[in-house]
Amino acid sequence: MLLEKISLITPDLGVFPVVTAGECVDPLVSGLYASSFLASSRYNFLYSANFAKLYGSSGWSPSPRDRQPWLQVDLGRKYRLVAIATQGTFNSYDWVTKYTLLYGDRPDSWTPYIMKGGNSVGVKRNVFHYAFTAKHIRLLPLAWNTENGGKIGVRLELFGCPYDSYVLQYNGDDSVVYMYPGKRSRTMQDHIAINFKTLEQDGLLLHSEGIQGDLFTLELKRGRLYLHISLGSSVVHKVNGRTTLTAGSLLDNLHWHYVTIKRYGRQVNFTVDSQTVTAICNGEFTHLDLDTQLYVGGVIEQNLPHLPTTPNFRGCLENVFINGINIIDKAKREDSEIRIPRKMHFACRDILLKPMTFAGPNNYLQVPGFFRRPRMFVKFKFRSWDYTGLLMFTRFADDLGALELGLSEGQINVTIFQPGKKKLQFAADGLVCIMNIVSASLAKNNLLTLTIDEEEGSPLKITNPFTIRTGDRYFFGGCPKTNNTIRKCETKLNRFHGCMQHIFIDNEQLDIDIILQRQWGRYAELLLGTCGITDRCTPNPCEHEGRCIQSWDDFICLCENTGYKGEVCHMSVYKESCEAYRLSGKYWSGNYTIDPDLSGPLKPFEVYCKMKSYKAWTVIMHDRVDGTKVTGSSIDQPYIGNVNYWNASWDEVTALANTSMYCEQWIDYSCYKSRLLNTPNGRPFGYWIGRNNESHYYWGGTFREVQKCGCAINQTCTDPKFQCNCDADYRQWYSDKGYLDFRDHLPVRKVVVGDTNRTGSEAHFTVGPLRCHGDRNIWNTISFTKPTYITFPTFKPGTTADISFHFKTYRGNCVFLENSDDQLRNFIRIELNTTHDLAFVFMVGDGILNVTLHSPVPLNDNEWHFVQAELNVKLARIKVDYQPWAVKRSANRTLRPFLGCLRGLRMNGVPLDLEGKVNEEQGIRRNCTGQCLNATIPCRNSGQCIEGYASYTCDCNNTAFDGFYCHKDIGAYFEIGSWLRYNIRKKPVTDEAAWANWIDPHYDNFSLGYNDTADDIEFSFSTVHTPAVLLYISSFVQDYIAVILKTDGSVDLRYRLGLITHKYQLTPRNLADGYPHYVNITRHNRTIKTQVHALTAVTVFDSPKSMFLGRVMEVGDIDYEIQRHNAPGFIGCISGVRYNVYAPLKALFRPNETDPPVTTQGYVSESNCGAFPPVLGYVPWEILEHQYLIYFFIYLIPMITSHLFTRGHGECKNQLNSLQHSITDNGKKLEQVPLMCRRGWSLRIKVQHRLPAPSLSETFTGSAIFSLHGPSLLFIIDTCFSLIDHSASEILC
Repeated sequence: MLLEKISLITPDLGVFPVVTAGECVDPLVSGLYASSFLASSRYNFLYSANFAKLYGSSGWSPSPRDRQPWLQVDLGRKYRLVAIATQGTFNSYDWVTKYTLLYGDRPDSWTPYIMKGGNSVGVKRNVFHYAFTAKHIRLLPLAWNTENGGKIGVRLELFGCPYDSYVLQYNGDDSVVYMYPGKRSRTMQDHIAINFKTLEQDGLLLHSEGIQGDLFTLELKRGRLYLHISLGSSVVHKVNGRTTLTAGSLLDNLHWHYVTIKRYGRQVNFTVDSQTVTAICNGEFTHLDLDTQLYVGGVIEQNLPHLPTTPNFRGCLENVFINGINIIDKAKREDSEIRIPRKMHFACRDILLKPMTFAGPNNYLQVPGFFRRPRMFVKFKFRSWDYTGLLMFTRFADDLGALELGLSEGQINVTIFQPGKKKLQFAADGLVCIMNIVSASLAKNNLLTLTIDEEEGSPLKITNPFTIRTGDRYFFGGCPKTNNTIRKCETKLNRFHGCMQHIFIDNEQLDIDIILQRQWGRYAELLLGTCGITDRCTPNPCEHEGRCIQSWDDFICLCENTGYKGEVCHMSVYKESCEAYRLSGKYWSGNYTIDPDLSGPLKPFEVYCKMKSYKAWTVIMHDRVDGTKVTGSSIDQPYIGNVNYWNASWDEVTALANTSMYCEQWIDYSCYKSRLLNTPNGRPFGYWIGRNNESHYYWGGTFREVQKCGCAINQTCTDPKFQCNCDADYRQWYSDKGYLDFRDHLPVRKVVVGDTNRTGSEAHFTVGPLRCHGDRNIWNTISFTKPTYITFPTFKPGTTADISFHFKTYRGNCVFLENSDDQLRNFIRIELNTTHDLAFVFMVGDGILNVTLHSPVPLNDNEWHFVQAELNVKLARIKVDYQPWAVKRSANRTLRPFLGCLRGLRMNGVPLDLEGKVNEEQGIRRNCTGQCLNATIPCRNSGQCIEGYASYTCDCNNTAFDGFYCHKDIGAYFEIGSWLRYNIRKKPVTDEAAWANWIDPHYDNFSLGYNDTADDIEFSFSTVHTPAVLLYISSFVQDYIAVILKTDGSVDLRYRLGLITHKYQLTPRNLADGYPHYVNITRHNRTIKTQVHALTAVTVFDSPKSMFLGRVMEVGDIDYEIQRHNAPGFIGCISGVRYNVYAPLKALFRPNETDPPVTTQGYVSESNCGAFPPVLGYVPWEILEHQYLIYFFIYLIPMITSHLFTRGHGECKNQLNSLQHSITDNGKKLEQVPLMCRRGWSLRIKVQHRLPAPSLSETFTGSAIFSLHGPSLLFIIDTCFSLIDHSASEILC
């Protein structure tokens, strides 16, 4: 139990004992005052930063013009943070999908924490993969929802607990010494925690020693943390107990880093931030014995100012706990157990660095310089993984040229351009360390000096006459894309990606905040206040000792000379056995390299393969094949002969034997008065040791564990009273020999000889090479003859997984294997989707993904096929036989829970009561029911409900509508003379096809593409112009359907089915009144429903061709009535057009194919003209439950929006001023007054909140009040900014 506790990998912070993650979940934001919130900008006052609390009534949204929006929270004190929850703004489509979190102790120095995932509708909680401490939090949105007009919207909550901080400042000549009680420390287990931050790459954090060779040292070297621990060494027994563990990278970035060391006996867990390294200490000791004292932060003694190999620490230490003892608190209280050589500061004095991160494809920074100075001095620090990139560029004044400072192949190059002369170019000697560089350049009097990492090189004398006058601007990291000025930036180098800080220009330090605040500089894709560089090679993602190299945004594994290949050196380049080589077509004997565990940890090794026509023998030689002479050994002090196999370790040889079908090894014991197995008390004189270090008392040629030799089985022993020839103990040479062939005991590891100490006694033993054949993994075969499955323990591969198997089958759809964890958060599955498609489906934190291989030949041909699948941090891929890999690159990962139905669950054959776990509040329901069954807001307009169990979506593909509930109309505004044509079919259906479809509509998957015996037509329109053809459907014969708006504003339906044209008046009213009107026509055989007449005619509308809106432009003979009403064409709005399954406006404005069958002429623009049909029950813009909103959404909004496109700008004010409306509590009374505004305006109305006042008259920017009798409603209108009530006298648009 204790071992399990110390194997935890989550770093612990704070006082000891540590608050567990389960207790540290206090909400920290909800109780803050408004002054604790700060943001880069706001959309308007209703979206201010102080509204960004979780479940608040609004939320924070930045200005659309804000190029780098951020939201900042001051927690008031330092907390330990474990999780964050985010949601979008209240009742809107505004939420973030990805963001970066910055944290720190002060608001001008940040540490980045990348969040892999934002939130959608609802609250998304992210648990940090390691806890950290902070007083200030800054959230930077990186991506957000853009559908339905969405923008950035954030409400958040942080979870954690108070954190007590004990801090010490170290200047490199300081030390705190903790004196052990009783001058000695002896521990079986240790728990040590320490936090630090520094700018130095090297420094001693902790150090203590013991006189028995015990050691405990924690030190910083080259930006990495090293733990040296020894539980004791022995010169006599040649035991070196020192063990070194390494963790972390780039730790010299002045950010807090959290270190936890847990030890129990020899097991050690070493955690730095989120990385944990586990090791078993060398030696056999379990206690750590340290003498006298522990040094914290450095060693300062009279003759030892620091350790010989490590300087003292320079920076800040926080919360140093040694097995529950608060060292800094003791030092502050001047405890007698603490010794401080000199006075120290119990506060951390930070250096203001103001770093910046160049993180985009077009990043740059432009800052001003001092113009026309005779000398130039530039100094800055930078850090990058890239080997090439522009560091700095400046163009001199008076056209004297330019200077470029850049990285090329990892070294710094300086290039001086002079007009009319050859450019001067030189590089710093040798490759520079691109991890942390201080770079400076100086030019004066033809001298140029380049200093790197404070190591100044020899000044370079420029022999050509050279005059310098500094320019007025300097470019760092890249050149701007819009670069048209006279002193423009020009370079052939790539853009720099990395971090810069401490920029000096002409001996003046650059204050980037002031420069950008006063608009003296420009920048793009720059992250200010933090260095966001990441070390992707620590820990090393490359397996099998592959070498990792990295750039700013990626890493590459170099697998040369490792025996492995692939993106992370995971897949072996060798076969697993000689049998595998034989099956691959290699039939000649010789030396081969094999890898029995393939991608496992064991290395490949060389063996001899003896190929036969039906089998392949694998032969491994060793150093005991030629025989060994033994004398002078006794049963108490035996001779132990180790068997060392060539080219392979013991584990590798064992793996070969374990995977083989059969193994054998010859063993021979030749004796002269030397007994083998016979002993007076039953203990044998000689025996051999095999796998798992087990001793075996049987000899070659016999059965296992019978303590006999082969002669006893054959009854050929020299003396029948004994079980071996040598046990007769004769003074002449005999031998016992034979093959050992029990594979699970092989190979032979040691031979023990214990009876050669008598006078004249002598023995020789020989062990033959290990010989194995077959591969039980390749031929490990089963057959499934019924629908069933077999289970194995859960596969836990870590960061990389590969699966391979052979199969043959007749089935065209089947699952080969599936593996998942206990929480169903991660799984992998390999399945045959079709006869040709092999799919690798997986979920590793980013939802369900798959990669599918399409085979040119069928895979269900009952022939053997070989499948290989691999999943690692860079990609997932699958292949079959010798076909190429099918690859899918990996994406960011976010965890998602299981949603669906579970039935008939059994564990070990025992049924589990699932229904007994029903809990409606937790989302566990009886039976298999989801949200579609009792949806609060059903899908509208024939939209199909797609079940998601926890939620649902509406499939609007077969409707003319859009939106979450298929409730949003898709409309178009038609100018005079404009028209739209939708092609239903390109050519007529042949008689043969029509006849075949009539006989069997499903034959050969053929379809007419339409229903010739039924029609369903619906649309809405609004106009003030007549006449017009509202809709016209042509055919390849003389049939047509037309809806005509006549000169008097009445609407007629003309139907031609066969030889006769039928005319029906839908309404005698004048519908050209500017209001929206809805038309619905339904025909089935001889019956047509328009709420006016019934139709009796031919039942078939034959072979429809095209559908026209706005104007009929059909070629051929057109009915005279159609021609008479066809000019000048429809002018106005039409929306929601659907003919059966065809929606021409949706195909135009929401195409789901590359080349939609839609043609337009003239001005046809998308418009929310409000001409949608009335709906039974309201369709909320946001989910509200007040009945009076039904009438507002059905009538008022369509009325307003339908007229925004028909009148001039001047009329907009008048119409708004004349708008009067009222509504009773039951919503039955509504006065409608037309509202006219300029064509092309868009209108979006969105419910924000309700106000108790009966009316308001205050003006707000960007919003308007529509005052109703009773509760008032607040709306936002994009283009008209006003507050309207009964007494409003002026409207501003």
